Amino acid sequence: MSKAFTGTRPLAWRLAQRADQLVSVVWPRGMHGMNGYLFLLPAVPLAMVLVVGLGYMLEYSLHELDLATYRLKEAYSLVNYQAFFERPAYLRVLWRSLLAAALVTGICLVLAFPYVYVMVRTPSAATRKFLLVALFLPFFIGQVVRAYGWLIILGKEGLLNSLVTGIGLPQLDLIYNYPAVILGLVQYMLPFAVLLLTPAVAAIGEDMELASESLGANWIQTFRHVVIPMATPGIVGAGIVVFTLTLTDFAMPEILGGGTSDFIANAVYDSYFQISNIGLGAALAIVLTVVGSALVAFLFMLAGTGTLAITGEGK
Repeated sequence: MSKAFTGTRPLAWRLAQRADQLVSVVWPRGMHGMNGYLFLLPAVPLAMVLVVGLGYMLEYSLHELDLATYRLKEAYSLVNYQAFFERPAYLRVLWRSLLAAALVTGICLVLAFPYVYVMVRTPSAATRKFLLVALFLPFFIGQVVRAYGWLIILGKEGLLNSLVTGIGLPQLDLIYNYPAVILGLVQYMLPFAVLLLTPAVAAIGEDMELASESLGANWIQTFRHVVIPMATPGIVGAGIVVFTLTLTDFAMPEILGGGTSDFIANAVYDSYFQISNIGLGAALAIVLTVVGSALVAFLFMLAGTGTLAITGEGK
């Protein structure tokens, strides 16, 4: 006879029943409305670590470096923040970082949207697979490796200059400048923009475009007034991620800039490890955090946090 008729149950069933009974005791049915908050629990320790780290940096930033002992003085002061605002070099570095973040974000969104649209709408399975492989392949290559790859291509003895000098033209200065940093960052950030835009475009049914065209709109008008507005959540999300990652980037300015196009992250590194001024480095890190957070908050004020909601509600 089967176990069902003999009244016995498999061990796995009995263990599952005991586990269910234990869960009902620990988490009663009346608390099931808070199940969603359980998914936040893994993020709480990580957030606390970040908060504690920022707290330590804020503490260090309020102490001046004693040049006699190279230790931070016990007295609190705003000397490090005063140095940031009084030294033009730091303000130039901050402006260079913000400009690069804006440029890279704009270029990536412009390049990523057509890529995503073709990948989502193409009827060819082979084309879609090729575009997906091309999207995910860069994630297997580290940022430093990609930066050195650009050195091989753009360097004085690189592939492009070898081609240029081979046809009798003068050598080009393609490396260790601001445009080289922007190029490297666009190549690095573009897959992130594509990845974040894809769900937003895929959620737009083709019937929406067909309905627009049936009402007399051409393809350009449909793309401008239907596709782009409906993809706003993906555009906002991709823009925020690309902007913040670019603003805090270290490797590309360090390798492709060659010390001539440093970002504020490079200034933080130099303060910690080159001049051993922990207080100044902490102050620069706090400034970077505050500026980045303020800009993201301002973007949410303009676009509305509802643009990132699944329900699609407004502000």
